[in-house]
Amino acid sequence: MSNEEPQSAEQNETTVLYASAQAASGAPHIETPTPYDAILLASFGGPEGQDDVIPFLRNVTHGRGIPDERLEEVSTHYRRFGGISPINRQNRELLAALREELAHRGHDLPVYWGNRNWEPMLESAVTEAYADGHRTVLALATSAYSSYSSDRQYREDFARVLGPAGDGGTGLGENDDPMTIDKVRLFFDHPGFVEPFFEGIRDAVTAWLDAGRPAREIRLLFSTHSVPTADAERSGPRDVDFGEGGAYSAQHRAVAEHLVARLRDAIPAASEIDWSLVFQSRSGPPSQPWLEPDVNDVIADLPNAGITAVAVVPLGFVSDHMEVLWDLDNEAKESAEEAGLAFVRTRTPGTHPAYVSGLVDLIEERIHGTPAAERPHVTDLGPWYDVSRAGSDENAHLGFRPAAAGVLP
Repeated sequence: MSNEEPQSAEQNETTVLYASAQAASGAPHIETPTPYDAILLASFGGPEGQDDVIPFLRNVTHGRGIPDERLEEVSTHYRRFGGISPINRQNRELLAALREELAHRGHDLPVYWGNRNWEPMLESAVTEAYADGHRTVLALATSAYSSYSSDRQYREDFARVLGPAGDGGTGLGENDDPMTIDKVRLFFDHPGFVEPFFEGIRDAVTAWLDAGRPAREIRLLFSTHSVPTADAERSGPRDVDFGEGGAYSAQHRAVAEHLVARLRDAIPAASEIDWSLVFQSRSGPPSQPWLEPDVNDVIADLPNAGITAVAVVPLGFVSDHMEVLWDLDNEAKESAEEAGLAFVRTRTPGTHPAYVSGLVDLIEERIHGTPAAERPHVTDLGPWYDVSRAGSDENAHLGFRPAAAGVLP
């Protein structure tokens, strides 16, 4: 796939909501410098105490009609950790690291932090940035891949927050001195995001091989959050055929293929190690198809293939938040123990120096207007778009709601 698509007359006439003057063109890649005056770190959010858990889960499931009784069942994951999700602490650490790296590179840019589902909320961060005099904002969301929940929903949040107060927004994108919010490209195949995963795989495999375990008995499972199949099929631009699972699955497969090829180059004995893309953390009703296979089902069947050791790579996650700690470090590990397998869960990017540096690289791409041909990427799918293409990442149930940082709808 090539992202160097020509600009048609229709595309030039389309709308990008709440965009900077440069991004308002709707071009796939913005190759002219943009004078951003603030950065917005946008994330999912999580509870920070037992009393926060149910209100947080109500926010996450708003509009889906899920009763508190069902939320109480889900809450046990958080309550086991004192009602505290690690994601806010991890975001504070990432926030500090980003500020330090930006200052190191000579950028006098404030970084604000706002969450989708818990304090500090996006509304507060945007309002604070506006009060501080900032009008041209570049958002960085803590999600790397194409899908409704990992990309478009953030862009919907930006549009809602900047939109009219009567619609639940602040109105700050509508007044005589409006704020604009652009968004950095999805970074699933940026070298900085990929490097920590490679180091984790390399270290796990090396340890097993050095201990005398045959390579043919080792399996790599690249795990990511499952999403409804209908949403996965709508991920990415609607006019590109990414195959089964849409852009969401294609991006994960491409990164996994890169990592395995790099591992085999670095460790020739690893050529006998096979791998699979697996999914975790599904939350929909049994009647609704979600992406499969489930990581636990795959682990249970590995002994039948002669496998004695499994490394689970949390490829879809930027840090060790609840889905990693519960679904992998707890449930997947238990599945491996029941199957008699040696088990390793490799690291997430977190605040790895390469990851932090890579995120600032993405910010600088937009500040400097770096040509697409000069942007680093490790798969043929990249570099991904600065301005999401029309129809990207539709929610099959909700349809198209207003979204910033992308060509409508």
